[in-house]
Amino acid sequence: MGFDPWDAAFVADPYPAYRELREQGRALWWEATGQWLVPHYADVSALLRDRQLGRTYLHRFTHEEFGRQAPPPGHEPFHVLNDNGLLDLEDPAHARVRRLVSKAFTPRTVEQLAPAVDRMARELVGQLLADGGGDLLTVVAEPLPVAVIAELLGVPESDRALLRPWSADICGMYELRPDEETARRAVRASVEFSAYLRELIAERRKEPGEDLISGLIAAHDDEGRLSEQEMISTCVLLLNAGHEATVNTTVNGWWALFRHPEQLASLNSEKLSTAVDELMRYDTPLQLFERWVLDDIQVGDTLIPRGAEVALLFGSANRDPARFERPDALDLVRADNPHLSFGAGIHYCLGAPLARRELTASFGALLADGVPPLKLVREPRWRDGYVIRGLDELLVEF
Repeated sequence: MGFDPWDAAFVADPYPAYRELREQGRALWWEATGQWLVPHYADVSALLRDRQLGRTYLHRFTHEEFGRQAPPPGHEPFHVLNDNGLLDLEDPAHARVRRLVSKAFTPRTVEQLAPAVDRMARELVGQLLADGGGDLLTVVAEPLPVAVIAELLGVPESDRALLRPWSADICGMYELRPDEETARRAVRASVEFSAYLRELIAERRKEPGEDLISGLIAAHDDEGRLSEQEMISTCVLLLNAGHEATVNTTVNGWWALFRHPEQLASLNSEKLSTAVDELMRYDTPLQLFERWVLDDIQVGDTLIPRGAEVALLFGSANRDPARFERPDALDLVRADNPHLSFGAGIHYCLGAPLARRELTASFGALLADGVPPLKLVREPRWRDGYVIRGLDELLVEF
């Protein structure tokens, strides 16, 4: 069917294969990973909101009851870290943790960060300008969200270089069929990152500040407070989800703009808010999102039984002609754009406003008056990996 996440040509351009999938049906069995592929917008959107599916099944079943094997004991540090984060919790635990995190991570938090985000974006673009160009990925796209999350958490500047490698190693486990070396790196990063945050939390308990960790420590309601593990998992999730999507939207977005020079020429500060969402739709940073089937569900003519796993194809849904007019066209002023790149339902991305703010700042700084137009030096390569899909580099000059 053309769907092959381990094929470099597919990763470089999965959209023709998605078109084939949508024509073939609404739920398609894929033997390679034992999952049901769901390629249509309406189905992906509905299943993200359907409580008959879950990011985990352990709130209702044991591994044995669900017909699944428990993860290897050696992977436990990764799973403890991952399973206590908002992304992989289900109600009632999810509702409790999200409510408490929302008390600390408010719209006002993002507003207060805005000047720092703008300043950091200008400084990074200034460095790229001073060098006469370079790799947009490593000079601007990666450092900005890491610096913003570090600022948000109160991570000292001297420690910030640790964050990106930890995050990259942990995120390797979200790819399809990760190998044992990927798991080993993820476990090591989980142990080191957790230990680092445990120390930082202990410091903030003694001396609270204005940072998010202090806010998470203070957050409470009638049901109590966040556990230390929930705080650690929340901080790691904010870094992983918060920077992977932003990094890839930045470089994938610029690569799309270079391929559509008429759209790039028309882009200005007034269009940035719709442009950022269109770039996220056009080349989705997270291509696939998995859900467990907790009770039998019907997708079209297909009955998917309890215990199965569905792969919701965000990249395909965001190019579905049944929902988007001219879906394969890049349209920076697209008004009707309910893309699914931030998810939907109870797991809708809590950091979406911050991600949009970072992207607006980054693109805005590169398009600001006095900054010469960017020019592509050479066609980029795509990084290994399909689920979190991004470029290996993006060399530019002014």
